[in-house]
Amino acid sequence: MTSLFAVSDHLPAGRVPIEVLGAELGLSPMQVRIFRRYHGLGEVSRDEGGSLLDLLRGAVAGLAALRGREHLVRYVLHARSFPTVVPYPHDPVRELCAELGLDAGVPVFSVGHHACASGLLAIDAAGRLLAADGDPAALALVLAGEKAFTPEAAAVPGSSFFGEGAGACLVSASGGRDRVLSYAVDLRGEFDSVADDAELASEFQRIYGEALAAVVRAAVARAGLSLERVTAVLPHNVNRVAWHQVCRVLGYPRERVVLDHVPTVGHVFCADHFLNHRTARQRGLLRPGEPYVMAAAGAGRGATFAAMVLQH
Repeated sequence: MTSLFAVSDHLPAGRVPIEVLGAELGLSPMQVRIFRRYHGLGEVSRDEGGSLLDLLRGAVAGLAALRGREHLVRYVLHARSFPTVVPYPHDPVRELCAELGLDAGVPVFSVGHHACASGLLAIDAAGRLLAADGDPAALALVLAGEKAFTPEAAAVPGSSFFGEGAGACLVSASGGRDRVLSYAVDLRGEFDSVADDAELASEFQRIYGEALAAVVRAAVARAGLSLERVTAVLPHNVNRVAWHQVCRVLGYPRERVVLDHVPTVGHVFCADHFLNHRTARQRGLLRPGEPYVMAAAGAGRGATFAAMVLQH
């Protein structure tokens, strides 16, 4: 059964107020106030002068469980929100693998098909690959994190600002830690042109809360559980109001959704779940033997709503 053998994250020290970013992106003062007062955003993390390699390196540095197990890594997956994350011909993930001393023959590839929900897809794909190989000791290294290096990668129109940071986890097909109990995905191809069509974007916002709540319910039901049993939800940090809406639809307590990083870090692409995993552990929301949910929505070529139930 797929499990998270170890989880780590990294946030740079730099912070930029959303007013500064809003001015750079041509937003009006009123639009920025809506982000702050309504969506709950305040500042975002930035690693000025740093590279994507620096971010990923920082996340892996916290994976103490990887040391001495490098020879067990069979796959390296980079979950990302955008198809292009560095200018050609840079390849920071392969550079990191070389630094770690991973076997040069280990497959290295990106997973971006579900936009900001691709972190969950990468965990599921890693588990399936390991299970097919049949080696119970084998591991996969899943990485997440991007640089806000273009205007498109700096903000989610009308919803959020992207923060810089990274996450990393070791996935096992047979471990006993943070076992994946279920995974549910709802793909909406009708939203293929949501970024270019105002009417379609409005429809996406209208169905957003119901669609994300429905996929959470589906994942919880597949795990054979009731929502009341779920001790915490680790969300993508798009904004507070979106998750308050989902909580209203689900009838789930807001205080058990880990939104701590929304006002101070922003939406860290596909790495939000790894950041929130640490925060949930620190807050005592993840307790041995009890289930929790990771959930996210992504919009790129179509829309994706995804949820994964795990047992801590």
